[in-house]
Amino acid sequence: MKRQTKPEFQRIAAQTPAAEHIASAHHLLKALQHKIGEHPELAEAITKLEMALSILTVKTGAML
Repeated sequence: MKRQTKPEFQRIAAQTPAAEHIASAHHLLKALQHKIGEHPELAEAITKLEMALSILTVKTGAML
């Protein structure tokens, strides 16, 4: 069985408060999406959170 690794945003979130808030919001939105099903605005919000963390990671050299 292949070992799954945490997504990049979760690894970074463990290191910084700002990233932790973004990862927490991401988790809440994913849970909500699971409860109510696919919804375009939820998918967009999740994508934007992932993009925001990626941008922060690049701008700070992963040192948020």
